[in-house]
Amino acid sequence: MLAEDLMNDLYQGLKVMVIDDSKTIRRTAETLLKKVGCDVITASDGFEALAKIADNQPDIIFVDIMMPRLDGYQTTALIKNNKVFKTTPVVMLSSKDGLFDRARGRIVGSEQYLTKPFTKEELLGAIKNLVHS
Repeated sequence: MLAEDLMNDLYQGLKVMVIDDSKTIRRTAETLLKKVGCDVITASDGFEALAKIADNQPDIIFVDIMMPRLDGYQTTALIKNNKVFKTTPVVMLSSKDGLFDRARGRIVGSEQYLTKPFTKEELLGAIKNLVHS
């Protein structure tokens, strides 16, 4: 029990943004993250996300690669080119597990890459590694 309490303290009050055009993915991530005490902000595409990022200043951002209007690569590049948010960790989410996608994610500045469907452990592990390292 104690280990789990310590684990939850790690995530308590962290602002986590989830950008995905899939309502299912947004809901799944939001549910998992709220259970451990995170404040979750969601957006369905890059344009919506950019406005919310400025208002909410998240501690970490999860972004889907394949989205309409502004894809994950473009969204990440815009986040990383902003001096206020360039140090905010960005984790790419994709249903494809290709080397090219991972490399392209790194080029635009993402710190990590998770393949969907992701597990609770992968989601929380990314936060633990990138926000608390």
